[in-house]
Amino acid sequence: MNNNIDPNIGFKITTANGLIIRFRYDEDAPMTAKAFKALLPFTRSLLHARTSGEEIWTGDAPPLDVIQENASVFTHPGEVVYGPSGAKRARTCNCMGIYYGEGRGLDSCNIFARVYEEDRALLASLGEAIWRRGEQPITFSSLT
Repeated sequence: MNNNIDPNIGFKITTANGLIIRFRYDEDAPMTAKAFKALLPFTRSLLHARTSGEEIWTGDAPPLDVIQENASVFTHPGEVVYGPSGAKRARTCNCMGIYYGEGRGLDSCNIFARVYEEDRALLASLGEAIWRRGEQPITFSSLT
């Protein structure tokens, strides 16, 4: 595995009411995964972005100074995306999103992680809750 990122290891998000959802790093974005891991732990409020699909996101992600890798606007349910701070021309610079369903981003982001399959329904429930009730603080932390 490049840059010491094991795709079986990742991070978790924890909601204010204690719900935990786990994610694996994607081996196609090792630099992004390694840089993200170094940011942990942190907390951000996530909003719903219905215009790009079934996505929860923040436009205030901690700066992540990496190249664009595994970057796309096309996503699959359960993928986590990050707009690196070095991509100043991109509208997604310093944005982070988690797709709980179908979606298409407004600009290219690095796809660097995906939800554990057994936690996919929990992620969908969280996305629906944020869509219906509004933003929610989420804590990102390491699984290890």
